[in-house]
Amino acid sequence: MTQTNGGSSNLSRDAMAFVLAGGRGSRLKELTDRRAKPAVYFGGKSRIIDFALSNAVNSGIRRICVATQYKAHSLIRHLQRGWNFFRAERREMLDILPASQRVDEGQWYLGTADAVTQNIDIIESYDPEFMIILAGDHIYKMDYEKMLRQHVETGADVTVGCIEVPRMEATGFGVMHIDETSRIIDFIEKPADPPAMPGNPDIALASMGIYVFHTKALLDHLKRDAEDTNSEHDFGKNIIPDIVKNGKAIAHKFSDSCVQTGLEREPYWRDVGTVDAFWQANIDLTDFEPALDLYDDLWPIWTYSEILPPAKFIHDEEGRRGQAVSSLVSGACIVSGADVIRSLLFSAVRCHSYSSLNGVVALPRVEIKRHARLTNVVIDRGVVIPEGLVVGEDPKEDARHFRVTDEGVTLITQDMLDAMEQ
Repeated sequence: MTQTNGGSSNLSRDAMAFVLAGGRGSRLKELTDRRAKPAVYFGGKSRIIDFALSNAVNSGIRRICVATQYKAHSLIRHLQRGWNFFRAERREMLDILPASQRVDEGQWYLGTADAVTQNIDIIESYDPEFMIILAGDHIYKMDYEKMLRQHVETGADVTVGCIEVPRMEATGFGVMHIDETSRIIDFIEKPADPPAMPGNPDIALASMGIYVFHTKALLDHLKRDAEDTNSEHDFGKNIIPDIVKNGKAIAHKFSDSCVQTGLEREPYWRDVGTVDAFWQANIDLTDFEPALDLYDDLWPIWTYSEILPPAKFIHDEEGRRGQAVSSLVSGACIVSGADVIRSLLFSAVRCHSYSSLNGVVALPRVEIKRHARLTNVVIDRGVVIPEGLVVGEDPKEDARHFRVTDEGVTLITQDMLDAMEQ
């Protein structure tokens, strides 16, 4: 648990980050109909992938590859607009690597390991000493330099980033069984009875999908795996279990490298892979002391920043007062005689008079017409909420038109609203 000023390290300068950003994230339902999960908006102005990329840059890593696949246009456009500050003459780069059938005309990325294998020639052209494999779809702040140091100091063949979770909540993860030296002695995928950490019977170590290798060793593993016709060409299913069995795999606890400002009470890591988790993580940011501190000058979350005017609040009369309480309101929003409570409004959201928002996550350029009343909803980008619409008070009625989750959160898209009028 640390607060550091990134960029002062040595090992990171010899490392390349390879971000796996091709997944759809189907549990996010309609939010990923037009964009990959890493391109989904988060926190008022960011995309999910910005966290992994910001961690890399803040850790001092200046060579990054991003492998894309599913509906990648929104993600690629975001990377081109927001992550175009790397300078080749300084040995900096961000390469976007869409699945392009480079190995075989009939073969897209078959698995997480194959996404790296198909780009071995590109990796070799940059000749990094270390490779950090990252998932592009989690929310967290982490100093990868600390993980690199542990990898070198322990002489590991692979170092696996792990989060500490209550043991019986680890049944949905890949779980590391470690000894007293943090060496992984078994890797178990979604175990019914997860192994506990040594000396802590109530806690298990779950994989974060973050792996550190010496580059040469990684490429050797990938080439052998590519020739195995029985392999699924996946890090979690094939590469890591093979090293656990035949080499030296070390667990790195996230708590040892999590970046915290002092306001965060515990290491923060979230997989916002369901509509409920996405809504909750965004709404949590409105808390008086949020679990994730985005107001951190020493570890900024870089992103594409549009040129937008400030948010504006207008009208001040009884029943028609533009106000927001316990909420995050982004640039170019206009709260015009509307009441906004415990909500997060992304850029350029318009809330018209007499509307009421409570527990609303509104993605960019949403418009909410007069007298609408919304409770515990996620609104997709560009949706126009019609005048007088009430959502969040009658789950059965809401479910006739929208997607209502098990936890009572309602997802609204423009297609759903258009279908109501037919």
